[in-house]
Parts: sequence; structure tokens; C-alpha cells
Amino acid sequence: MGTVHALLTGINAYSADRCTPLTGCLNDVEAAEELLVRRTGGRLELTKLLNGDATVSAVAAGIRHRLGRARPGDTALFWFSGHGTEQPATERAHLDIEATGHWQALVCADGLLVDKRLGVLLNEVAAGGVHTVAVLDCCYAGGATRGRHLTPRSASPDAAWFAAAARDARIPAQPARHLLLAATRLDQPSYEGRFKGRTHGLFSYALLGALRAASPSATYREVHAAARSRLQVSCAYQRPTLAPAEPGGIADQPFLGGAGARVPSPYLMWEDREDGWQVDCGSGHGLPPGPGTEFRVTRPDTPRRTPERTADVGRTVRAATVGLERTLVQPVSWSPKPAEVYPVALSALAVPPASVALTAPDDPAAARALARAIAEAGPGGGPSPLLHRVGRPEDAGALLFRIEARGGQAHVLRRDGSAFVPPLPLDGPEDADRVAACLVHLTRWHQLRDLEAPHSPLTGRIRLEITPWGSDTPLVPDGDGEIACRYGPGPAGPVPPLVSVRIRHLATTGRRLWCVLLDLTDSYASHTGLFDDGRFVGPGHTGYALDNRPVQLSLPAHTTPRPGAFVRDWLKLIVCEGELNTVPFHLDRWDPLAPLGSRGTALRHADGLLRFDAPARSSRDAHPEEAGGPGQWATQTVQVRTEVPRC
Repeated sequence: MGTVHALLTGINAYSADRCTPLTGCLNDVEAAEELLVRRTGGRLELTKLLNGDATVSAVAAGIRHRLGRARPGDTALFWFSGHGTEQPATERAHLDIEATGHWQALVCADGLLVDKRLGVLLNEVAAGGVHTVAVLDCCYAGGATRGRHLTPRSASPDAAWFAAAARDARIPAQPARHLLLAATRLDQPSYEGRFKGRTHGLFSYALLGALRAASPSATYREVHAAARSRLQVSCAYQRPTLAPAEPGGIADQPFLGGAGARVPSPYLMWEDREDGWQVDCGSGHGLPPGPGTEFRVTRPDTPRRTPERTADVGRTVRAATVGLERTLVQPVSWSPKPAEVYPVALSALAVPPASVALTAPDDPAAARALARAIAEAGPGGGPSPLLHRVGRPEDAGALLFRIEARGGQAHVLRRDGSAFVPPLPLDGPEDADRVAACLVHLTRWHQLRDLEAPHSPLTGRIRLEITPWGSDTPLVPDGDGEIACRYGPGPAGPVPPLVSVRIRHLATTGRRLWCVLLDLTDSYASHTGLFDDGRFVGPGHTGYALDNRPVQLSLPAHTTPRPGAFVRDWLKLIVCEGELNTVPFHLDRWDPLAPLGSRGTALRHADGLLRFDAPARSSRDAHPEEAGGPGQWATQTVQVRTEVPRC
């Protein structure tokens, strides 16, 4: 495994007379450094350029002379958190190579580093056989802003900077030899916001979160898609980009070329004389912070399973303190043997609650009604473990609901001010209860969509594939992180696309695995009907949704298939060693007219834990091997966009 050469650049302290100062870029660099140190296992050569040290010449020299030290088999990473900008392409030389009519640049401490020159620098590094990657969390939108709770990372700096950079803007575009993970498209803003009191770029926060939860062998395409889903929780206007995104290219290689990749082993529990019982998994592996998460003892993965070694299978331990690399646990109603090492699996996940920020400056009565409803949204009229009130949006976690009561309506908004759902009426106490029920429902849906197993040994064993009906070539997510399926022409109007959804067990030997396929829709529903509420798939075999009948992707029945109309689905595959009770994974679509309490969401998740239990009654093909419950589990998510072409 080669060395990772990283150049991390972050600028907060821009000159106020040229650009708006930022506050989250150094936090991005600090978090990225922490992840790289953990992930590379000592094979890291790190250089940082912060604030005034990040001049144009210093950044260019850092790429040439620091990243340029990399050799074939090594990885070079350039990370930039700061302002971006653009300038109209007025000269003929610019217009010949800028189809958008603008050229873009990173805003360094003393000037502009034009994207074309940056591309040349990175290609020079890649030309030596070096795996080369750039992560850019900045904006190319030239000052476009939306959302008063977020700060755009875009700037319109001094005209002299543009004049100095104009020569570099004439550099012809080269075929990319490096991979780019960018915070936005060329015509979109990038934002920074506050999460639990610390400011980060929305893209950096989402990307680093996706990487912490991803398997060591996750590809750029997979990490990008996961980061995009996380970012959508905060901002509907910012769309991260992956380029080049051609199937089979660098986008389908492991992140950082597989640096630090290893086959994860099952979690192990043992006793430390000073700290007590602990599991070798922590927040650094993607485990949610805070107590409550549970592990269950699994069967030893050895040929000889004596009664003494299997007697404690199914016993539970509960997390007390989640550290970076380990979790201190307490046995629940049993006493482990002091000298024993136990293999364990996650059996209940304490997913962090959603943050709720409530504002109603012109309607104190509505504010009181909403505050009361949120406080009583849990079982029995108590607090809901799925919701947490915060005084300010800046103190919120990743999932934030901004509730604004105005004009007799409650607006449920993201960080950027875009709406999760249409406004809800506020005419009486029951309406406030319906708003609280909506928040519980949305929280449960987002927890299911973003569910990931930290470093599971099952990751990569089974692959979810979507192919056009009649084809064996799988579709892959595009540069926006989605698989696009388009309506075709028909004599009576647009015709919905037909696809085959396949669950392929990649191993040729070993155990069969239980597979559940969730369809999470953008109407905030979740169902498991595509794959019979779960089935076993054997090594070397393939399971098919709807028993190998075509799956029709279409707009909702009440939506006219007009050009430009679209709908999104998230297909989530859950793979387990044994059968899984899917009741906690079912959600009806959000319906503001449905009677309160009809969904049963709060009752299913009364303690705020997402539980991985065996069903009350096993299937007819149950196996004695799976008697201890689902055991180890893993997930894979594919985002699908079904759309009617505009032309």
C-alpha cells in the first residue's frame, strides 16, 4: 500500500475589503486531517496551508513540490476550503474554451487560482502514475445567495485579481487525469453552516460524515452519493459533483486508492481491568455518539463451536460511553466470563434525534401550541426521543427542522430555507399536534434513508444492481450521484421506464445472507414489497425484485408526466446473517390529512432505538444457523431519479 500525500488548504481570514471572511474552513481542514490520520495508518505525508499562508504561489508550489513527491502507487489529495468565484468570459480566447460563458477560480489569500491552471497542476502529478484527487468546498456562483442561516462561500474580489488571473483562464481544458469531488455545480453556490456549535462547509461536513460511515473499500462514486444524500438534509440548492463519472473509471476506484482498506472483522468485546467491558468500535468508525446503542453476542466464526462458547449467543450489552476507537459497555442481565473474548454485532442503534428550532415572533399563541405539541410528541404524551429542541439553528445537529409559524401556517424548513413539506395549517391545538407528528415521521424516514452499518464485515458481499429491462448492463450513478431513468415516447404520451432490480451475492462460497430491499420515496414512505419482505440469497446466486418481473418507475398517479417532472426513490439494501424483523422499517407516506396516531411511528420507536431483531415467526426456509438473530448486517443505498425529459 502506497503513501498518501495530502495538501490541505483552508482560508477563513480573507481581507474584509476584498472578500467576506469565513468561519468554517479551518474546521474543515482539522476534521479532514483527523480522518486521514485514522484512515491511512501511518502512511500519511501531510502539508497544511492556512489563511495568509495559502497564497496562489504557495498552493501551486504545494501541488508541484509536495504532492509531486508522490510515486506510482501513491495517492495525492488536494483539499481546498474557502471562497470560489467566477468572471464573465469576454475575450475570444476565453469564450472558445468556456461553454458556460464564465471562467471559475479558487480565491486564495492573495489572488485567484484559475480552475484551468489547477487542472494542469493536478494532471502533472497524476501523469506520474499517482492516484490524484481534489476535494473543493467552495463556490463558483459569483455571489448568488439563498438562506439567511447559511453563509455562501462565493466572492467577487478585487478587479485587479481578475486581471492578473485572466491569462491563466486562456489555458485550454485538458482531459482530466485526476478525480474531482466538488461542493457544487459550476452555476451553484456553496454554503457553510453551524453544526453543534461548530461551523463547517455543508459539503465538507457531509463528505466527512459519509467517509466515517463508509467501508474502507468504498468507491468515490459510493462516497459521493452518500455525501449528496446527507447534504440534501440541510440544503436543497447545492448539488455536489463527481468528475469524471464514466463507469469503470477512477470514480469506481476505492477512496484514496484503497489506502487503509482492510476487510473489517466482526466487532469483539473483552474486559479491560481498569475500564471494564468494551467493544472495539467507536465514533471514529461511524458509531453514533451517546449511550443506548446495543450489541448482541453472535456465534463464533470457527469450525469448532462448543456448547460453552455458544451458550451466551444472543446476550446483550448496552453502550455506556462511546469513544473514538472503542465503546464501554454494560452487560444486560448476564455476567460475561472475565477471560472470554466475545464476537458481537450491532443489534440496536441509538440514532441521534433531529434538532427542532422554533420561531413565531408574531404569533405567541402558535409558538406555545407548537412548543407544547413537540414536548408531548412521544409515547404517552411525553417527550419524543426522536426530537430535540434547540434555541438556535447554530446549535443543531445534522438533521435540523426550522419551524416558522407565520400567517396561520407552520413552515417546516431546512437550513437553507427550502421546505421539507408544504405549509401545514395552524388553526387549533390538533394542528400543532399534526406538526409534531410530521416531525417525528420525517425524522424516522431520514434515519432509515441514512442508516449505515459502521465497518461491517458484510459490506461488499452483496451488490444491488439496476439494469434497463432486457439488458444485463448495470446502470451507475452519474456525476450528481443519481441513477437517471427517463420516460420514453409513446403513442399516447410519455411511457414510464422499466428496469430489473437485482441482488447479487458476489461470493462463490460461504453462507447465504438475508436481504431486505427498502424503497424510500420522496413522499416520505418506506416499504419492503419489492423483495417479499426479505429473502435469503445464496453464494453465487442472484435475487430479483418482483420475482424477475419488470419494475416500473413512474411519477405518482396524481402527477401529470409533463416535461421536466421527476420523482426520487432511494433503494436501500439491508444484508444480514439471519432473518430480520422489518416492522421498524415500514412507513406510510406522509399525509397531512391522515388521522393523528394512525401511523404508529412513535409506538414502534418508543425508546429512540432502531432495533435489528429476528421476526416473531421465521420463514419456512429458516436455518438453524440463523437462530441467534440477524447477526452482522450491512447496507447499500442507490438513489434513483425518474424523470420526463424536457425535449
